[in-house]
Amino acid sequence: MERKPDFLKINKVPVGEKASEILKIIREEKLNTVCTEASCPNKGKCFAEGTATFLILGPNCTRNCKFCNIKSGGVSPEDLTEAERVAEAAYKMELSYVVITSVTRDDLEDKGAAAFARTIIAVRKKIPNARIEVLTPDFGGDKNLLKIVLDEKPDVFNHNIETVKRLTPLIRSGAVYQRSLSILKMAKEIDHSIITKSGIIVGLGETKEEIIETIKDLAECGVQRLTIGQYLQPSREHYPVQKFYTPEEFDELKNEAVKIGIKWVLSAPFVRSSYMAQSEIDG
Repeated sequence: MERKPDFLKINKVPVGEKASEILKIIREEKLNTVCTEASCPNKGKCFAEGTATFLILGPNCTRNCKFCNIKSGGVSPEDLTEAERVAEAAYKMELSYVVITSVTRDDLEDKGAAAFARTIIAVRKKIPNARIEVLTPDFGGDKNLLKIVLDEKPDVFNHNIETVKRLTPLIRSGAVYQRSLSILKMAKEIDHSIITKSGIIVGLGETKEEIIETIKDLAECGVQRLTIGQYLQPSREHYPVQKFYTPEEFDELKNEAVKIGIKWVLSAPFVRSSYMAQSEIDG
């Protein structure tokens, strides 16, 4: 594999007074963030700007996707006080836009749907004017479980397709490409007014034609927001990078997505699901 290009070298270490304050709040409230658990390349920047994406239902996942740095197995019992701690942390951080995601919890009867609902309720109570984005797992494709979350009226519903149809069985443990599409489509059926969003990581061996086909599939499901970012191998145990896309290629993918009908697209090497999330809804 080619060496990582210079434009993909970044300082992930959070620095500055604001970053220290954010990390202190997260520790005090005994919370997890996807920023840290998934080794997001933007965590230094986001913490320094006073933002973070809350990771509920513990730091460990019941699935073991080959691209993801979140640990698999050894899941923790459901913590019914976590929602209030997320709300308190968001309040202390003075967030006006709160992003909540979770590990996949196939071990729970409701797949974690009630935890999302509790957290939305708690944040709305603590910060009534906050806008909320949820990035959820697929809930096993169960529309009733999805409805538990959407009944609490998050502003944005996000579920990542991650990769193209051909690579899904190889890359995404326990996931089904069509099931992810169906979750996004069902979200619109449950609440036509909700903004739906998805994300693709590239560099796993997909072709441009396959990426375009995936974007078309998402658009047909009513997806309005799309993030496209470069896959970066978290460790030697993870799936190797097959291609590093140039900034120009990311611009081309954005243009294609806009032509297809996606209303707002963030496409660049370091773009991740929650990156500049507030600017997306403002746009």
